Amino acid sequence: MRILTVTSLWPNAAQPNHGVFVENRMARVHATGRAEVTVIAPVPWFPSANPRFGSYAAFAQVPAREERGGIRIEHPRYGTIPKVGMRVQPSLYHAALARCARRLIAETGPFDLIDAHYFYPDGVAAARLAAELGLPLTITARGTDINLIPQSSPTAARAILSAAAQADASITVCEALRAEMIALGAEGAKIYALRNGVDLDAFHPPTTDRAALKAALGVPDDAPLVVSVGGLVERKGHHLTIDAVAAQSNVHLRIAGGGPEEGALNARIEALGAGDRIRLTGPLPHAKLADFYGAADLSVLASSREGWANVLLESMACGTPVVATDVWGTPEVVAAPEAGRLATRDAVSLGTNIAALLDDLPARDATRTYAEGFAWDETVEGVLQVFERAVAKREAKQA
Repeated sequence: MRILTVTSLWPNAAQPNHGVFVENRMARVHATGRAEVTVIAPVPWFPSANPRFGSYAAFAQVPAREERGGIRIEHPRYGTIPKVGMRVQPSLYHAALARCARRLIAETGPFDLIDAHYFYPDGVAAARLAAELGLPLTITARGTDINLIPQSSPTAARAILSAAAQADASITVCEALRAEMIALGAEGAKIYALRNGVDLDAFHPPTTDRAALKAALGVPDDAPLVVSVGGLVERKGHHLTIDAVAAQSNVHLRIAGGGPEEGALNARIEALGAGDRIRLTGPLPHAKLADFYGAADLSVLASSREGWANVLLESMACGTPVVATDVWGTPEVVAAPEAGRLATRDAVSLGTNIAALLDDLPARDATRTYAEGFAWDETVEGVLQVFERAVAKREAKQA
């Protein structure tokens, strides 16, 4: 099968950690040899790569095309309109997508299926393209596209449901998102919950002495270390994790990530007088996260919403249990004592659960064994079967 994957969530030379979770799945699908994946990952147009423009400048630095792991990736530009962009974004996205897709078809031949990730605007634009090309369509819901956007925009909600109705199948990364799609009005029989997996080769217990890893982060060997990984934005709840750890003597915290909340978080740390124990490391390359988790006694994710938080499984695969807020798909990830503990989203609950877990840490090999139950094989097979059924159904109609 020749699969055209459509998503704005894909790593690139300028944003190497962007959408790694989508690449992780589709690279494994491609590697089976049962599907040949080509990716169109549209990027918002921005006129300047000057660093003073922050994250917008990164868009201008993304190359027009790349190859990663034997997969061809195209990055066409699409227009964005501030303030009113939500309503017109699918149309602008579709225009860039359609031009690129037709060029690819002319160069390499037709595709058998369009596979979109994230329902809005990606899935909505992909649905329009699939109708134009007469191709079967699958769309994967990732989280905010279902648990936030439809509630904030009736226009987007209608477009999402229309795309889901057209799609041969929808995939969600957890059962909670599947239930939410059904509650929105999507047809449950066409929705498959296929959770993300974890790369057990890239994420593993440390091979270096943990004391050395802690020392590299400026943490004494005898001090408990808590880590958190995620963008420095409000929904990740780093401010709550900072408050929770600041209230506990001798516990150190390192937060890996970048984003607009960096200044406010540093100011919070200073105001709490916790700068000797709590620090922001900045973004870390994905390849360096295993040692970051491996140095820690536990990791924390204080998000307000998550479809399926890959960082939790990555931490567990390194032998490091987690404390995570009890939201959306997270209870499906943290489902046993050796995985860690669930908390409500406030500093008191997070602090109570951090202290309790530090007092009774599971064996690191038990946490690793738990994570091994989330290898990619089952999910990849499920995705391939969804693709194959969609293609066979379309071919039967055309026969």
